[in-house]
Amino acid sequence: MSFKQGLVRARSHLIFLTGLVTAFGMVGWLEGISMGNAATPETLIEASADAKIAPSRPLTAQEMAWAKTAWRYFQNNTIPATGLVNSVDNYNASTLWDTASYLMAVIAAQRLGIIEQDEFDARIFKALDTLAAIPLFEGKLPNKSYNTVSLQMVDYTNQPTEKGIGWSAIDIGRLLVPLNVLTWNYPQHTASVKRVMEHWNTKPMLVNGVLQGAAVTDKGETKYLQEGRLGYEEYAAKSFNLMGLDVSNSLRYTDFLKFVNISGVKVATDSRSAQQYGAHNYVVSEPYILDGVEFGWDHISQELAWRVYKAQEKRFEETGVLTAVSEDNLDQPPYFVYNTVFTDGKVWNAITEKGADASQFKTLSTKAAFGWHMLYETDYTKQLLATAATLANPERGWYSGLYEVSGKPNKAITANTNGIILEALAYKQTGKLMRLGK
Repeated sequence: MSFKQGLVRARSHLIFLTGLVTAFGMVGWLEGISMGNAATPETLIEASADAKIAPSRPLTAQEMAWAKTAWRYFQNNTIPATGLVNSVDNYNASTLWDTASYLMAVIAAQRLGIIEQDEFDARIFKALDTLAAIPLFEGKLPNKSYNTVSLQMVDYTNQPTEKGIGWSAIDIGRLLVPLNVLTWNYPQHTASVKRVMEHWNTKPMLVNGVLQGAAVTDKGETKYLQEGRLGYEEYAAKSFNLMGLDVSNSLRYTDFLKFVNISGVKVATDSRSAQQYGAHNYVVSEPYILDGVEFGWDHISQELAWRVYKAQEKRFEETGVLTAVSEDNLDQPPYFVYNTVFTDGKVWNAITEKGADASQFKTLSTKAAFGWHMLYETDYTKQLLATAATLANPERGWYSGLYEVSGKPNKAITANTNGIILEALAYKQTGKLMRLGK
């Protein structure tokens, strides 16, 4: 099937997403299985009765100033020769996830009127031209990381690697979000998106409707593995689905769904354990915020997102600690930590990518505070935002967060934090960023 045919047929795949609404009743049934008879459809409705999405509205002058602070990051970190943006301030490397955050930031900045149409088009054309020409892992799919200046495939320490280190289906799915937005809403860029897609061979990444990643072992061999856990997996699959690609199994929330009771809130988590499957089942804010801001939640994701948010509010009520957790870069070793609602059997667990304890780096995440507030605008999110609003350098962008233990800012400044803040602010003013047609 050609790319053009895929785009046409993609419209029919929306029926599948609509069908997710009818599956909502399964949540209560599955809770009954995983948590005894504590939950019924009636108690689910009662528990989520206040899960109201705040309406769109024009940004205030202060909020527009916040958006411009976020955009400053991209002004400072764009590499003119390649059109890519550094994932961390003044650090010449980027993953596909961070590149997607940049492209979504450009879209958000255009919709908010921060940049003119000419700059929007120039930035998008340049970045897409580069993505259509970058070297690929084994000639198939984008490597997990690239040097933003040389475009060489690199490892996570930004060291060149001729073979590459593999591909991430989740990161590629994130990149497909702006590619979908451009295809549906900015037809002048459709041809460039097509060239990017034609540069890739998506077949190795999609196996029986499941997302598959690739990694390189210590022996230099390529290892293929199922990729994604609850929240991230479904979020990434939605963008593949809109491209007309088969991700039917990865789209299902229910296959590995279980619930854990956190302060009286039944929070959804993935039943696949790290010990058995080799991947951590992080429950964090980011995929649910992005799903709401970009796609607009379906009925299941809206319910699951509310529970993730509500557990964080409950922690504040019980401990007095403002809580908005997600994965974030740090301004000190180990430089990247997952601050979670739940993972690996533990509540409020903070771990590194390798699973080491990182409790001393628990952080209020700036992007999570902005995201939850723009979606809900509750009394609690107003408190989150009041603190998050202090975490910026007006000339460089938004800091990643605030350390719980020391009370000091986590001064890592990244494309992902600033991109998501821009997305959340654009969502507040213009509604979801992925619009199917005009």
